[in-house]
Amino acid sequence: MLQESLGLEGKCAIVAGGGAAGDGIGNGRAAAILFARAGARVFVVDRDLALARRTVEMIEAEGGVAVAHEADLTDEAQCAAMVAAAVDTFGRVDALDNNVGIAGRATVVDETRERWARMMRINVEAMFLTSKYAIPAMTESGGGAIVNISSISALRPRGLTAYSTSKGAVIALTRGMAVDHGADGIRVNCIAPGAMYTPMVVTDGVDAELREVRRRSSLLKIEGEGWDIGHAVVYLCSDWARYMTGQTLVVDGGNILTTRPRDSGVEERRGGA
Repeated sequence: MLQESLGLEGKCAIVAGGGAAGDGIGNGRAAAILFARAGARVFVVDRDLALARRTVEMIEAEGGVAVAHEADLTDEAQCAAMVAAAVDTFGRVDALDNNVGIAGRATVVDETRERWARMMRINVEAMFLTSKYAIPAMTESGGGAIVNISSISALRPRGLTAYSTSKGAVIALTRGMAVDHGADGIRVNCIAPGAMYTPMVVTDGVDAELREVRRRSSLLKIEGEGWDIGHAVVYLCSDWARYMTGQTLVVDGGNILTTRPRDSGVEERRGGA
């Protein structure tokens, strides 16, 4: 059977937030595995090195090539060191999956300055810092692609105001970088996930009943998984998306089209949206 290449063979993809608990498949781990299956060499980054190493083990078990790297991406020096290490290891940087983020639930009245600042630092500033150092490396490699992970909460707020604000900023950052660096051959796109079933939401208490509510909220009546976001990331970094930049791709099973935010039972603090 003929199979068309994604154009990722031999390239280097950095996946920020590429770990996951146990053998679970989160958005970042899925993207890392799928990059490797497409022939890319993967630089798996996580604040917890053990989680990144487990992703690397899963890639290597399939015959792929990957390296684990520990970094706190809210620290500028560690972001610079991450990109330098990727270049030292693989000689180039071609793709960056900005997958680091946290959720929160509060109005502006109830939110504290400390929590607000932490949300912006992790969800927005970390993407700014990783991109600041990855873009020059991509330019040296002849171009590349960046994918920033936002949320449907940026498009339809639902009582997660600091979170929605941070994810809206991710969309604006994506568009700005796409304008700034298109001439360098760098495409920058964004994904807005809906409620996905990942190891993170298990920790947040998503049980079988809530999973069923979330499944029914999809127009397709199926449950979103880390693989769905991983496939979207790899597509946007591939040659198949060569004419796409500055776009926000919604991956939510159609949830945003019909579900009323406060009646759905789909909560980002339990859904990773």
